[in-house]
Amino acid sequence: MAEYDVIVVGAGNAALAASVSACENGAEKVLVLEKAPKNMRGGNTHWSGGVFRFAFDDARDLEPLLPGIEDQYPNFYDGVTPYPYDDFMGDLMRVTGGQTDPELSDILISNSRDTVMWMHGTGKIPMEPAVGLSGVDKDGVIQWQRGLVVRAEHEGVGLSTAWFATAEAVGVEIRYDSAATELIQDSKGWVSGVKVRGPDGVEEITAKAVVLGAGGFEANTQMRAQHLGAPLDQAKVRGTPHNQGDGLRMALDIGAMPWGQWSGCHSTPISADWGQFAPRELTDKSNRLSYLYGVMINRLGLRFLDEGFDVQFLTYAKYGRIILNQPGGMAFQFFDQKTVDLLEPRYSTSEPIVADTLEELISKLDIDDKDQALQTFNQYNAAACDPGGFDPSKKDRLSTSGLDIEKTNWAVRLDDPPFHAYSVTGGITFTFGGLKIDADAQVIGTDWRPIPGLYTCGEMVGGLFHDNYGAGSGLVSGATFGRIAGRSAAQIEM
Repeated sequence: MAEYDVIVVGAGNAALAASVSACENGAEKVLVLEKAPKNMRGGNTHWSGGVFRFAFDDARDLEPLLPGIEDQYPNFYDGVTPYPYDDFMGDLMRVTGGQTDPELSDILISNSRDTVMWMHGTGKIPMEPAVGLSGVDKDGVIQWQRGLVVRAEHEGVGLSTAWFATAEAVGVEIRYDSAATELIQDSKGWVSGVKVRGPDGVEEITAKAVVLGAGGFEANTQMRAQHLGAPLDQAKVRGTPHNQGDGLRMALDIGAMPWGQWSGCHSTPISADWGQFAPRELTDKSNRLSYLYGVMINRLGLRFLDEGFDVQFLTYAKYGRIILNQPGGMAFQFFDQKTVDLLEPRYSTSEPIVADTLEELISKLDIDDKDQALQTFNQYNAAACDPGGFDPSKKDRLSTSGLDIEKTNWAVRLDDPPFHAYSVTGGITFTFGGLKIDADAQVIGTDWRPIPGLYTCGEMVGGLFHDNYGAGSGLVSGATFGRIAGRSAAQIEM
């Protein structure tokens, strides 16, 4: 007889959603295996900004998540634009170049609002408006980026803490320092448990079903070199060092089908001054995402992308990789006094390099061709616009004219000193390659048949994201497919 009804491998947002869902749907004995020690628990969730992208048809649909918000922000709903299914799907199709899996994306978007409501109600996740992240004050009303209004209270740290509290409250057993190393199958091919390396050695633990929610392979340098190639094999890691691809390896070892873009990942601009792994105590505050209000140049003194192509939360996940491909794997972001007050609060974790002239500022930076850098700024300023139509709350169509790489929005001149510069590189958050699943989150084998007893969720789901990513999609995807996986695993009939 199985020791557990459901074993969940991993302890991030998706995995804990699966464990709570399993209990909600009748599983009496649910075990969560967390490879990390307790003081490092929670996977990438701890490092996240905690924001949720989900579809809703009316601004007032958010009221259950933000009760009494108008007491704090009297005009709150005036700045909220509805984000219906078609808009969410349109954004996902656009950022992935049409490569998102149609079945999975439909499941994600159709369930997104209900999932966030479930996280708040059943998951007991306190929520708050994403002030300072996706809202811009315009004439006394905060204008929100479409679909990005709500986040977990206290961001990823709060999200992780709340999930653990809820999981423990509903009776989930959590073991720390317990690394799953192998899936166990019976003679019929049913996944009937896992082999675990824990504090007391190696043991086999049996279950009626197993849910894999162990994240991608972004912290594994060998797998990054194999699947992503240079320079991402040497990228700084934004999240947990424990995401080594263990769950993917175990599943592939028993014939699971790899799915999605294994050469793709979420790679965001982060401070170049940080170490190989982002400090846990500073969570997601390595991000440097206000580039749309300034100019980025590389060490050759050249601009290399359109900083204003779109809002930052629809470009940042691919711009980090572009930065990594610049000389030295880094660049610099420049701002003047017209826009420096618009920088995300996360910039406060670095000290800017400041000067009263662009010449002086460039002289202080690790730029190989300083003459070219100054020429780049002169050319940009000659092609840029007056600030009269500048609108930081939306794409304002203020575009340069005549540059090799135009800046297509927010292209105001850098001419208001003192000037600020921040060094940036590309950090890797999670990988896009994963496993093929069906609508029940059951893992599909390379023979195109479901592998009985095996489910997956979170970053291990392949096919949703390709080349790029829309902020807030990952946490909602993790909870959506975690909820489905937990329910399916709990209700399985052997």
